[in-house]
Amino acid sequence: MRWVVIGVAALLVGLLAYGVAQQDAQTTTTSALQPGETPPEAGAKLPALGAETEGAVADYRGKVVLVNFWASWCPPCTDELPMLERAQASLEREGATVLGITTRDNSEDALAFQDRYGLTFPSLRDGGGDIGEAWGVAQLPESFLLDRDGKVAAVVQGPVTQEFIDEQVIPLAKRS
Repeated sequence: MRWVVIGVAALLVGLLAYGVAQQDAQTTTTSALQPGETPPEAGAKLPALGAETEGAVADYRGKVVLVNFWASWCPPCTDELPMLERAQASLEREGATVLGITTRDNSEDALAFQDRYGLTFPSLRDGGGDIGEAWGVAQLPESFLLDRDGKVAAVVQGPVTQEFIDEQVIPLAKRS
């Protein structure tokens, strides 16, 4: 009898944990910006990583921009870097750019990360994570493809893929 009670209790705990995990997953999916929306706080000035200047996402209006939220302590962020660098080279030719936003990260660590991987795309600092939170960033990395009007064209939760760059980013940048 005791084993039956323990088994039922374990089953209930497992179902409860599954329900909580599913609720979090649903919240994460629906909390991100959706295509067609204008990101909140796009005009908020953030310090540029490694410079004494400031910038804002809105400064890039008129260009296609792949906004990538990243942090130096994030292994998947490291994994997608070579692809983002290759994308930056292609996007620059089309008058578009990758824009990194390092979030909830130490300035020195983020700058060392940028230098170590030779990142050429601009990056801004969202040290406290307020902009990422306003955008609904639920995990790192997370990327938002913005059209020339500054509206969200696509969202990638997790690392971007070459397929995403080839099928969505580059074609949007090539459209006049």
